[in-house]
This record gives sequence, C-alpha cells and structure tokens, in this order.
Amino acid sequence: MLIRVLILTAVAIYVVFWARAMLDLARHRPDLSGSAKAGWAIVMLILPFAGLVLYTMLRPARPHAGRR
Repeated sequence: MLIRVLILTAVAIYVVFWARAMLDLARHRPDLSGSAKAGWAIVMLILPFAGLVLYTMLRPARPHAGRR
C-alpha cells in the first residue's frame, strides 16, 4: 500500500513539472522561435522524462527573473 502511494505521489509531481514546463514553453519564452518551441514540445512528448530534464537544464535563464 505504501509503495502505491509513493508511486502515485511521484507520478503526480512529475505531471505537475511537465505541465509547468509546457506552459513555460508556450507562454513565457519569447526568446525562442516557433520552430524551437515546437522542437522542445516534440522532445518532451516523445521522451517525457528525458525531455523534461533536458529542457529544465538547457533552457536559458529569463532575462527579467532577477529584477523583482
């Protein structure tokens, strides 16, 4: 029973991170072209875990993130 709860929790956390990455890609990345956004979306759909990790590690920092 505990294993099922842990697996369900891990899946839920992954889905939240994946959804946030897709929203970040679609709405908040004016520095990426349309084809770059489409490429990242395809990578994250075909290779969900690896694509999410790569996008998180390789995406450029937001230029206005530190100015709040």
